[in-house]
Amino acid sequence: MPAPSAPRPRARLPLAVYVLGLSVFALGTSEFMLSGILQPLARDLGVSIPQAGLLVSAFAIGMVVGAPVLAAATLRLPRRTTLIALLALFGLGQAAGALAPSYAVLFASRVISALACAGFWAVGAAVAVSLVPVTARARAMAVMVGGLSIANIAGVPAGALLGQHAGWRAAFWAVAGLSVIGLVGVTALVPRTKVPTGDDRPQLRRELTIYRDKQVWLALVATAMNGAAVFALFSYLSPLLTDTAGLAESWVPTVLALFGVGALIGTFVGGRIADAHPFGTLFGGISASTAVLAVLALTAHSPVAAVALSLMLGVTAFTTAPALNARMFNVANAAPTLAGATTTAAFNIGNTLGPWLGGLAISAGWGYPAVAWTGAALAAVAVLTTALAFRLQRASARSRVVASSAPASDAASGTESAARAPEAAERH
Repeated sequence: MPAPSAPRPRARLPLAVYVLGLSVFALGTSEFMLSGILQPLARDLGVSIPQAGLLVSAFAIGMVVGAPVLAAATLRLPRRTTLIALLALFGLGQAAGALAPSYAVLFASRVISALACAGFWAVGAAVAVSLVPVTARARAMAVMVGGLSIANIAGVPAGALLGQHAGWRAAFWAVAGLSVIGLVGVTALVPRTKVPTGDDRPQLRRELTIYRDKQVWLALVATAMNGAAVFALFSYLSPLLTDTAGLAESWVPTVLALFGVGALIGTFVGGRIADAHPFGTLFGGISASTAVLAVLALTAHSPVAAVALSLMLGVTAFTTAPALNARMFNVANAAPTLAGATTTAAFNIGNTLGPWLGGLAISAGWGYPAVAWTGAALAAVAVLTTALAFRLQRASARSRVVASSAPASDAASGTESAARAPEAAERH
């Protein structure tokens, strides 16, 4: 009997992946920080809370449009140069937001910043995935998503504190400074790459063929609905905590930090298990988010419940993020740049839809707990979509086994292979 083989050591991630994650920290701080400065911003600009919440949607709209457009436009440009240019544009957009004299100008600056953010995320994700083996994709994406988690732990609460004590414009200046730090890191540490010129050069027409695959669209819908579920609540978490749960406004940065701690825990867990169990991670994480949002809707008037469930939502929502990212790269393997762009667009379709639907619920007079019910319904749609994708994956795996099995003489072997098909489907 042969001795069992020793487990393969886990591949070490290159330093460039962590540099990209650090840059995403600046991007994520800008994307999420409005949840902590929504009230002072609304007061200063003379707009309602739902109108101020639309600034979150403005950023998300820019991400939706910018990800595929900039991915296509920069397909044949050197990736390092593209990342540097996009980070520079993002920093300028933050400075414009800090100087904005009106709501309309701030809205426009958010869209411009989001365009740059979307392009950076799409290209950066493709770079991160290209630097690691297939079996480490979810871990590489966990580092990128980890930048968002740390943004929630440190960047968003810091932005809330700045908003409360130095004015909301100070938060925008701080993010502009962070983007400069990211720019230096990318310039110094992300490897310079040449654009392929032979048969393997990027071709937009070839990459667009991924949209013929049903699994790509199912992954897109699941990602969008999961993002919408979280942002329907997160965009209005500050007024929910103060107006419904009865917490003082000074508690908001602490609760946002707790959400970020949960997000970091979830990202770590998801990055560890998603490569081996993608569908298990998706089912578990999204189902748990559905339950957390529903319980929060029922207990929103309790300060203890609101704080504890905010932490839990960070865990459940971000456990799925590495799996959602890696899933798209796996089903759209032939088009890595557009796969990253599609994932970015999908997340931000959700980030646009969630605040909009949450704002409608508030404007209808249903109160802030209604945003949690809205999130729970959206998360349930994501669960159903994931179930459909899993069923389609299993059917496809079984079809391949049957097609490759020998006729009569190898029936037993074919039966054994068919029995392993569900396991293969789970791995992919």
